Amino acid sequence: MGILYAVVARGEVVLAEFSAAATNAGTAARKILEKTPRGNSDSNASYSQDRYIFHAKRTDGLTVLCMADDSAGRRIPSAFLEDIHQRFARTYGRAIHSAAAYAMNDEFSRVLSQQMDHYTNDPNADRINRLKGEMSQVRTAMLDNINKVLDRGDRLELLVDKTATLQGNTLRFRRQSRRFRNTMWWRNVRLTCVHTGIHSYNHRLRFAHVSLPWSLAAVLLEVNTYGVGYGSDFGHK
Repeated sequence: MGILYAVVARGEVVLAEFSAAATNAGTAARKILEKTPRGNSDSNASYSQDRYIFHAKRTDGLTVLCMADDSAGRRIPSAFLEDIHQRFARTYGRAIHSAAAYAMNDEFSRVLSQQMDHYTNDPNADRINRLKGEMSQVRTAMLDNINKVLDRGDRLELLVDKTATLQGNTLRFRRQSRRFRNTMWWRNVRLTCVHTGIHSYNHRLRFAHVSLPWSLAAVLLEVNTYGVGYGSDFGHK
């Protein structure tokens, strides 16, 4: 059932009230107001009548009282009284101390009706439940962030693996390139030696008035060239 009745009063002077059901809550509330201690002392009290509980909060001479079903507990009615007190004090200020009976009823009874419905039907009106809901949302957000971080970590590991593979391929390519350059350098050196030897041999034959046939020279050059070349390749493998 929730909150069924609410009243705002200065002492015994009712400034605004609202009832969501046809009950004798107004009569019972006035009796409670008569018993409320006078003065500037703040107080909180609860009174039971049948299956209903009257909750009263007095602060700075202003009393806010509500009647709720006993199943509503104490947290929701207490939060309702605190909310109504702040709204009433903020809206009317010093006028509270001199206002006539029911001076704010036309305007503020609508506020009482709206807030009674809110605290009765909205689960978030209970601060504990609201905090639990907020904590649940935070927990869900944290789990989502953790999952995203883990997923990002998997992608980073995959990227590291690919980078390591690329670096390995680069090193192998460099070694093969260096080996090929060395092979070609030695081949050129040996070819140069062969050409130099043939040239010197022909030079000596020319001085001896003997001419080496061009076909034989070509064969010698080819044999020496490819023989040296193949030997250098096999030697480096």
